[in-house]
Amino acid sequence: MPDNFFNLNNPDFYGILIRFIINTVFLIILIRFVYFRYSKKEKFLFTFFMMGITVFFITSMLKSVFIEFGMAVGLFAIFAILRFRTRNFSLKDMSYIFTTIGISVINSLKLVGFPVLGVIIFNIIIILAAVVLEEFTARNNTTNLTIIYNDLDLLKNGKKQKILKELSDLTGREISRFRIREIDYRKNEATIDISFRD
Repeated sequence: MPDNFFNLNNPDFYGILIRFIINTVFLIILIRFVYFRYSKKEKFLFTFFMMGITVFFITSMLKSVFIEFGMAVGLFAIFAILRFRTRNFSLKDMSYIFTTIGISVINSLKLVGFPVLGVIIFNIIIILAAVVLEEFTARNNTTNLTIIYNDLDLLKNGKKQKILKELSDLTGREISRFRIREIDYRKNEATIDISFRD
C-alpha cells in the first residue's frame, strides 16, 4: 500500500474525489429522479446510494491500494448473500441494483488517455436507457384477470366494442382486450381473461 495514497498532495486522491462527485451526481439522477419517480419505493433509496458509494471507493482503490480483485469480489458476494437473501426483490429492483453497481464501477476507473467526457456520455446513455424503458413499461403495463361472465347472448353476437364496454362497466376498469377461455352452457356463464392498464 503506497504511504502517500491518502496524502492530500497525492494527485490520485483528488482524481478520486472528482470522479466521486461525478458518480454522486449520476447516482442522484438515476436513483432519485428515475427510480423513485416510477417506483415510489422510498425504502430502497438508502440501500442503492450506499451501495453505489461503497462500490465506487472499493473499485477506485483496487490499483492504488493493495486489495486483491478476489477480495473485492468476495466483499460484494458476502453483501449479496447476507442482504438479498432476506428480502424478495423484483426484477426491476435487481436491474437498478446492477445499474447502480455498474455506474459506480465505470466512474471509479482511472482510464489513462480516455476523456472524462466519454465517461459522462456513458453515464448519460445508461440513464436515458432507464428513462426510455420506464416510459415504455408505464405505457404498456397491463394487468390480467380472469372473471366469470353471465351474458352469453352478448358473447354470441360477437360485438367486440359492446363486450369491452360491458366488461369495463362491470369491473370499473378500462378493458383493453379480452379472451374467452371457456363457456359453460349448463350454468349459462363464461370464463373470460381480461386485460387492463394499471
